[in-house]
Amino acid sequence: MKITKALHWFRQDLRLTDNPALYEASKHDEVLPVFILDDLNSGEHSIGDASRFWLHHSLNDLGNNLNQNLSLYEGDPLQTLLDIITRFEIDAVYWNRCYEPWRIKRDTLIKAELESKGILVKTFNGSLLWEPWTIKKDDGTPYKVFTPFYRKGCLKSEEPREPLPKANTSKYFSDKDSSLDLNDLSLLPEIRWDISMQSFWDIGEDGAFKKLSKFIENGIEQYKEGRNFPAKPFVSRISPHIHFGELSPNQAWFLAKEKGSDKNIDHFLSELGWREFSYCQLYFNPDLATKNLQTKFDQFPWEHSSKNLSAWQKGQTGIPMVDAGMRELWLTGSMHNRVRMVVGSFLVKNLLLDWRHGERWFWDCLVDADLASNSASWQWVAGCGADAAPYFRIFNPVTQGEKFDPDGQYIKEFIPELKDLPNKYLYSPWEAPKEILDNANITLGKDYPFPIVNLKASREKALDAFKSLKKEEV
Repeated sequence: MKITKALHWFRQDLRLTDNPALYEASKHDEVLPVFILDDLNSGEHSIGDASRFWLHHSLNDLGNNLNQNLSLYEGDPLQTLLDIITRFEIDAVYWNRCYEPWRIKRDTLIKAELESKGILVKTFNGSLLWEPWTIKKDDGTPYKVFTPFYRKGCLKSEEPREPLPKANTSKYFSDKDSSLDLNDLSLLPEIRWDISMQSFWDIGEDGAFKKLSKFIENGIEQYKEGRNFPAKPFVSRISPHIHFGELSPNQAWFLAKEKGSDKNIDHFLSELGWREFSYCQLYFNPDLATKNLQTKFDQFPWEHSSKNLSAWQKGQTGIPMVDAGMRELWLTGSMHNRVRMVVGSFLVKNLLLDWRHGERWFWDCLVDADLASNSASWQWVAGCGADAAPYFRIFNPVTQGEKFDPDGQYIKEFIPELKDLPNKYLYSPWEAPKEILDNANITLGKDYPFPIVNLKASREKALDAFKSLKKEEV
């Protein structure tokens, strides 16, 4: 059968370069590129507010790159696709695979239905270096520890495919009668907090590649150690670009390898490996966002304090390194990785609040909210996940600040009310003498809160709670 008209379904692959499904679809005579906002099948994992903001601007950029030939829809994808196929006599449908459990279920049904009607359906891997089911131990079971997963599984597997060239967009057309306007998707908030957040990002495919290129050129040479310092420019900040597919992990992998091979480049590549590990965990554990991988944590004596949770969410805990991270999240939609570990440890160990509270808050506030990475990371920091940090590893936010923000630059940026406090007391202002606080124009409990918890006592309480659990194998 000669295929005249093909449809490419954009999902988390909002780019023209290194887009396998789009590249193949573009070999046909005419191509209809579409995006369908699906809040029906996603259930509790409909994208959060910060991600919706990002999606709006990413779709706008993609539409511009497609010369306004991107058609937008909202609703059930199956019914939408069937309607489009009928109206335009589409012969084939192309898409890049997604790996969230609800998407796998939905896409399996859609593919079967379309094929039953004689439509050719072709799917591709456009968002992972290795697909989850391809990396297993010799006995056929999935890896539960990162290092062997990456070193023995990934690196000894087939090399990731090299990036593809930009797709030929000259054959594209749009659904002028039924396509929605971007604003009809209502992705932006009614109260426009997104305007200030947008100033921190260059959203879209061009911005993504510029950010990656700049990092490879100027930041990767000090990545292994420099990535621990939140005020330093030694992290890539490409996570949201990869999540929405403005950039592929293959592009990041090969551009980094072109730089050479040393401990910094190897460490950056291994961080891409951690993303793969998270997707592997999600694929083999569909309830990763809600169920402890280590079931002994099902009996953990979590506490229930809406007051403490709210203080943590608002960056008002009285612990500067924690509050700086939570305010960075609220202001920018992102948070430095080192600080993510600090604020996560504080929530689940010092406050003894269930890690799922953190998972849900990050899901709504992160522009790179990714079901696999977010869930796996929270389980890691809580000690209940695969290859998790031991529960007794409790980050001390004071010493973490002293070590990784020694000049106080990060804390002062996001907690300006502490900017005049000497560094000696910046990480623990409750220890500052009254005259020091007065000189810095700070009244604790008014200008900045007292700590909501005693770090030493809460640490001991967390360790006692952990000891109460019965020993159980994963």
